[in-house]
Amino acid sequence: MTSAKSPLMGSGRLIDENSFKERMIVLFTKWETLLALLFVLEIVVFSNITPYFLDYFNLMNASFTFMEKAVMALPMIFVIMSGDIDISIASIIALVSFAMGYAAESGVDTAGLILIGLSVGTLAGMFNGFFITKLGMPAIAVTLATQSLFRGISQAVLEDHAYTTYPESFAFFGQGYVGDSLIPFELVLFLALAVIMGFILHKTTYGRQLYAIGNSKSAARFAGIYVDRVRFINFTLNGLFCGIAAILLTSRIGSTRPNIALNWDIETITLVVLGGVSIMGGRGTVPGVTVAIFLLGYLKFGMGLLNISAKIMIITTGVLLIIAVLLPNFLDLIKAKRKLRLQQVRQN
Repeated sequence: MTSAKSPLMGSGRLIDENSFKERMIVLFTKWETLLALLFVLEIVVFSNITPYFLDYFNLMNASFTFMEKAVMALPMIFVIMSGDIDISIASIIALVSFAMGYAAESGVDTAGLILIGLSVGTLAGMFNGFFITKLGMPAIAVTLATQSLFRGISQAVLEDHAYTTYPESFAFFGQGYVGDSLIPFELVLFLALAVIMGFILHKTTYGRQLYAIGNSKSAARFAGIYVDRVRFINFTLNGLFCGIAAILLTSRIGSTRPNIALNWDIETITLVVLGGVSIMGGRGTVPGVTVAIFLLGYLKFGMGLLNISAKIMIITTGVLLIIAVLLPNFLDLIKAKRKLRLQQVRQN
């Protein structure tokens, strides 16, 4: 009886071992896992090169340099996943900051500035969304036009001047810490927003609609999804979060200039794509983008500690972006081949 059972037992162990192996392969070929491993490697390398990298105070303060972009990246996940793009976000920040600066010069208090910032940002996002969804214009064309329009308003009025008169309490949002800790308010706000956006994307019907729209707008319409309404909400959210980012950035630097947040649209899109969101739409996660934000943010911080030039940082970012675009397709090919091989083994 023992000899009769042993082949079955051996076969069972073989199936279990193959199953475990397959699970490990799936886990370690996930883009989020690879990003996390790369982030750990980054920490190990920089902490061994310079003792200042893992200093708690330095790590917390370094987050100030990329938290506004991190906030902007969250709704951009929704926009790109739906097959759209928004290259006007940096100009929305310029417009919002201009509106707040003008209001501050007129004596508006901190609460009023926050309300103005959120309102102007939201309206700018709705403006984009209206032309894209109601008039059927391509997102790239609309946001390219509004990129010039929004920043042009600030440039036309301010020219070489700047708004620098802000209430003292306004500085907290971009410079303050939570309680008596060394944890920046910006960091806590971003993490809270990331949790909310992650819940929406991964746990709600709205999130499932985003994946469906990104994979095929036509199929999504046949499935009863109001595609244009979802896209309009995405651009509205984008404007709202740009308003939040503008409040944080203006508060942090304490001034408004026409060139504020210049080129941040490209940097934000880079973060989203590096985080595993397909530029073609239909794929991506909030955790992946969150890891990419800290990976790239602290990479620049570590390179800065080593006095590496900004040009090298730009080249490094470009290489990472190319990898982020190409590698997921390669990983998908590996997964497909292994799945086919496993099906053949099970059939035999």
